[in-house]
Amino acid sequence: MVKPFQLSWNITEKDEGKLVREFLKEQHISKTALTDIKFKGGGIYVNGQAVTVRHLLRAGEHLEVHFPPEKKSAEMIAEPIPLDLVYEDDYVLVVNKPPCMSTIPSREHPHGTLANGLLYHYEKQQLFTTVHIVTRLDRDTSGLVLVAKHRHVHHLLSEQQKKGKIKRRYEAICHGHLKQTAGTIDAPIGRKGDSIIEREVREDGQRAVTHFRVLKYVDDMTYVSLQLETGRTHQIRVHLSYLGHPLVGDDLYGGKREKIARQALHSRELTFFHPFLQTTLTFQCDLPNDMKQLLTKLSE
Repeated sequence: MVKPFQLSWNITEKDEGKLVREFLKEQHISKTALTDIKFKGGGIYVNGQAVTVRHLLRAGEHLEVHFPPEKKSAEMIAEPIPLDLVYEDDYVLVVNKPPCMSTIPSREHPHGTLANGLLYHYEKQQLFTTVHIVTRLDRDTSGLVLVAKHRHVHHLLSEQQKKGKIKRRYEAICHGHLKQTAGTIDAPIGRKGDSIIEREVREDGQRAVTHFRVLKYVDDMTYVSLQLETGRTHQIRVHLSYLGHPLVGDDLYGGKREKIARQALHSRELTFFHPFLQTTLTFQCDLPNDMKQLLTKLSE
C-alpha cells in the first residue's frame, strides 16, 4: 500500500472564518502545489469530507491535505546502495555521503549515486516519491547532505536556503599555510570562459562569501574549518584557490593528488530549522578515513 504524503491541522478560533485557500497559503503551500492537489490525484478534506479551497473554516474542524503521488523520471533507477543515515523522519533525511559518490545521476555517472540509493530506500518504505536534494555536494566531497522526502518539504527548505538559514560547516586541508588564522573571503564567482564545469572569481559573478578558521597547521598544509554564507558551485574550492591555497587533491583548481585521490573537503556540520517539528536541528559527522589518514601522516 502506497503511503500518500499528507498534512493535517485542528482548526482553532484563531483561524475561524478563513477560506481553506487562505489558510493553506499561510502554511506556505504554493499555488502550484494546490493545482497539483486538485488535478493530479490529491485532495482536501474537512472532517473526512472532500472540500474545495473555498470552504469556510470553523473552529473544531479537522483539515487534511493529501498530496498526489510523485513520479520519478524514467532515468532514475532504484539501486540497493548502503546509506549512512544520520537522521530520518517522515519529512527529511540527513545522509553522510562518502567521497567519490555522485549526488544525482549524470551522463558520466548514471548509476551508483546517492539518489539511486535513496530511491531504493523509499521503495522499501513504500513511499511513492522522488529524490529532492536540498544541499547537494560535489562527487568527490564527502559529508552531510540534507534531503527532503516530498516536493512540498523541499519547497519549504529551499526558501530557508535562499535566506541563508541553512548553515553548513566544512573541514578541508589546503596547500600552504593560510596567513590569517581566521577571516572572510568575499569574492564573486562565475563560470570560467566556455567551461561547463569550472568556476572562477570574476567581477561579473554572483556574490560568494566564505568564512574560515584555521584548525591546525600540519607540515606544509592547513587544516581549516569553513562556514558558507552563500552556496555557489565549487565555492570553497574556488575561494581557496583564489587565495593561492587550493585544496589538497583538487587538481581542477591547482591542487596536487600525490597524497589523496580527491579534494580534501568534508561537509562536517549541518544546521536547519525543521518546518514541521518547529525546532532547529544540528548534525555532525566525522572526517572520512582518507582525510584522517592524511592528517595522521602529515603529523608524523
